[in-house]
Amino acid sequence: MTDNLAQCLSTQARGCDLLGSPFHAALLHLAAADLAAGGPTAALLAPWAGKGLRELFADAVPLRLLGALHDLVLSGDDPALAATYPKRGREADADSAWVAARAAMIRHQDRLAAFMTHEPQTNEVRRSVCLAPGFLEIAEQTNLPIRAFEVAASGGLNLNWDRYAYQFGPTAWGDPESPVSMDTEWTGPTPAVEARIEVIERAACDRRPGDLADPVQRRRLLAYIWPDQFERLDRIAAAIDLARELGVTVEAADAVGWTARVAAPRPGAAMVLYHSVFWQYMPAESQAALRQVIEAHGAAATSEAPFAWLRMEPPADNPAGMEVRLTLWPGGEDRRLAEVHPHGAWVRWSA
Repeated sequence: MTDNLAQCLSTQARGCDLLGSPFHAALLHLAAADLAAGGPTAALLAPWAGKGLRELFADAVPLRLLGALHDLVLSGDDPALAATYPKRGREADADSAWVAARAAMIRHQDRLAAFMTHEPQTNEVRRSVCLAPGFLEIAEQTNLPIRAFEVAASGGLNLNWDRYAYQFGPTAWGDPESPVSMDTEWTGPTPAVEARIEVIERAACDRRPGDLADPVQRRRLLAYIWPDQFERLDRIAAAIDLARELGVTVEAADAVGWTARVAAPRPGAAMVLYHSVFWQYMPAESQAALRQVIEAHGAAATSEAPFAWLRMEPPADNPAGMEVRLTLWPGGEDRRLAEVHPHGAWVRWSA
């Protein structure tokens, strides 16, 4: 009954290692062994016992476990566990951390289990370094102001993509005074940095949006950033502060109904519907319904009222990869703009 769970944990461990979190990789390998031995990991993951691998990955079970433990650390409510987690200038000891995590699973089982009932929402700000060049491409092609509408926006941090400072290889773009800055390992031609960007409207929805005014929900967003990746933690903290200053809000709504209701093209602006690392978690019927709404909006588009679908998602034939695609109406031409790192660490731009 636990074989699929153990395999899921081990597979995600390899993913964490490849994406630069050896600490989380080691924790997941130890969790898989504890699960097989019937330890406290088994009790915590009991709601997913007997499920298939596809469902386990769709539910992001390993990330729920890691997020729950990190949230407990960030809260300060388990000093013994917090003392073992990575700190700047100190190499983390995953074996010691696992001993403390195992004890924490027993002491705080109900709390950790409650945290894990909520699907992960990694509001990775550096995904904006992958999406912003797509907006530049749209602006260059349409020569119109932009309405930027994001689905599955979590706390809405990537709504502010035009308010950040970027380094696309040797080329700087964005707001040089922004408290949020990011670079990436850029290869390929320079994006359309000379295009005029004017965002005249922005909006977002999420099925369960994070309320940035709530310290517990702010901590949840931080909890899904891997604890040995300090640059990512600093960046999201700065992005949260900026979003709160700007009064960013995310509407609690289903992506399909919300897109149908608010995202129709209008004359005088390019309507851009965008999302990142969201599509793969939707049921197939929801994917089909959202695609139908998007295509209906596209069919209504004109040169004075274009509609763009910009997304950063795994390609259908390679769930381990990640790419940025743009479909622009009228015309409906679909293009792959780039291959990208899931956290924005590199961009291979081809547009």
